[in-house]
Amino acid sequence: MADGNRRALLLGSIAAAAVLGILLYLVGAGEVVDTLRSADPTFVAATVGFALCWLAAWSLMLRTVLGSLDVSIPVVTSFFVYAGAVFANNVTPFGQAGGEPVAALLISKVSDCRYETGLAGIASVDVLNVIPSLSLVFVGVGYYATIAAVGERLETAVTSAVVLVGGIVVAIAVVWRYRETLSDRVPGIVAPWVGRLGRGRYDAASLESDLAGRLDRFFADIERVGTNRLRLSAVVGLSLLGWLAQAVALTAAFAAVGHAIPPYVVLFAIPLANLAGATPMPGGLGGIEAAYVALLVPTTGIEASAITAAVLVFRGGTYWVPVVIGGIATSTLGVRAVR
Repeated sequence: MADGNRRALLLGSIAAAAVLGILLYLVGAGEVVDTLRSADPTFVAATVGFALCWLAAWSLMLRTVLGSLDVSIPVVTSFFVYAGAVFANNVTPFGQAGGEPVAALLISKVSDCRYETGLAGIASVDVLNVIPSLSLVFVGVGYYATIAAVGERLETAVTSAVVLVGGIVVAIAVVWRYRETLSDRVPGIVAPWVGRLGRGRYDAASLESDLAGRLDRFFADIERVGTNRLRLSAVVGLSLLGWLAQAVALTAAFAAVGHAIPPYVVLFAIPLANLAGATPMPGGLGGIEAAYVALLVPTTGIEASAITAAVLVFRGGTYWVPVVIGGIATSTLGVRAVR
């Protein structure tokens, strides 16, 4: 890991610890610990089990996307590859933006495909996950609005989500519209800069040609994914299944601490809270937990300490379990690929 990456990871980890510390201080750390100690082991295990179902659904999603790019990997391998991708997202700042390059490298090593093909695959998965998440937000918030007044905090969260996703969609549309221009001009701008940075170790002309070829293949792979309607339908269905598995996992986490949470609240809370994963903290650690508490306290009426305890149980299944499994998978699959 480069010094800059180590520094970013260290600063992000410190920030995450600080946010978690402040959160526990505000809601009452003692009460949270007492609630966790009395948590029902059966429902804790169920939380972990449904978190694994989420990983399985989205690993099949990745496998289906890669299949449209003529990249074939076994079902079990796809699970560990996707767990490795989640691991990369969870230990790098800015969520998917930080972990996608690592995930693409892992996919290319395991499947012997080109790096840009792996990047197109994991990027397609991340983009397509937005469609069901927005649908769940609008369904959940829409139903909530029929039985209660939408508070300012929830309204702000939904508005922020729409603005953020809208901005991403516009950016993707602009990049796609001018993809040929980007393929022609970006290599000519980047290659000389990299050559100077590398102090003569890279030939600018060769690097420019290589970058142009990689960009062309990347956009071609994205187009192949987008034009296969049958596979796209299957991918979106698997994405929705994964979101619903997370919803059940959060419900089980609340049951573990002795509380019931309305299903319509779960539907919009999970996608909205996950927006905090775009923070500089590794995998959104700290920020996502705080976002859950901020959303669920006014919409459920449950005390903040119990919500925090339930969220920590839930994040144990959806953050820490993939970190352990993905870390082992990344190491094991990486070693095998090198051999």
